[in-house]
Amino acid sequence: MDKIPRKTSFEHWFSPISTEKMQEYVESQQLNYYTKKLYMASFLKILLYAQLNETESMRAVRDAMFSEELQQLTDLDSISNSQLGRRLNQVPTEFFQEIFLDLVAQIHTKTEFEQRRKISTPLKIIDSSTLPLNLNNHKWAKFRKTKSGVKLHLRLVYMEKGCSYPDKTVLTNAIEHDRGQLEVLVDDKECMYVFDRGYLDYERFDRMTDDGYFFVSRLRKNAVTRVMETLKLPEDSLVLSDEMVVIGTTQNRAENAFRLLKVIDSKGNELQLLTNRFDLDADELAELYKSRWAIELFFKWMKQHLNSKKFYGHSEQAVHNQV
Repeated sequence: MDKIPRKTSFEHWFSPISTEKMQEYVESQQLNYYTKKLYMASFLKILLYAQLNETESMRAVRDAMFSEELQQLTDLDSISNSQLGRRLNQVPTEFFQEIFLDLVAQIHTKTEFEQRRKISTPLKIIDSSTLPLNLNNHKWAKFRKTKSGVKLHLRLVYMEKGCSYPDKTVLTNAIEHDRGQLEVLVDDKECMYVFDRGYLDYERFDRMTDDGYFFVSRLRKNAVTRVMETLKLPEDSLVLSDEMVVIGTTQNRAENAFRLLKVIDSKGNELQLLTNRFDLDADELAELYKSRWAIELFFKWMKQHLNSKKFYGHSEQAVHNQV
């Protein structure tokens, strides 16, 4: 009886990546042109292997090539720091974005996202996380006197039973404000968006409302509001108050009326939630905002398990590629 070759755990983990689509992009951009040894497929496997094993430096990545498993996976028996560094600095970030978007499309298919959106309103959570960098090595990303960093703006699809996955990302220097990314991350009228007070922008809230995008966000405590109508709450509601309001001062105010909910969080603090949806129950809207915790958990998982505090290259291109 013939022996049936078994996939290694890494090969099984790597298998959702479409080698055909990856090769199409490599050929269209001539990424293997003049390459004698470190082809893109091998480089991608090395990079993912290093992240999965939390390898902290390019030297350690090179040393990992002594692993027989990695040699078999990459068809390489050795590689130098300089070869790895050049690849990381030269490969266009779009290469990794294409792979990411294809994986998202596969998840959409497996979770029947298009069918679900026809009968419900998918929830998408938006937030950002700053990844710190060494100021001496990354002066291009300076955002404070003694700090450098990049900011990962991320949109998370939140599903039933707490399942979630990222479906869109934007990378900027840490100095960039969060609210400038709403234009990019809010692009589907069939979804409900949840984000924190860092994205507060009255003018953009007006445009979102006029264009038919729905959201729920946290409002700052010192925000100026004028109550137009007090809405009735059920006797068993956990929401403290439900009002239709106008937000902003005479100099800076929104043109549309919004709904303002006051709730108590798990720590006993009072929160003000702003939304442009008037068709949902107040308690349902409060639960939607609680779902925002999922993106905090995702960032925590990412930083703990994907070694995102250690970067192999110093250039902007290298950092963006690794993220």
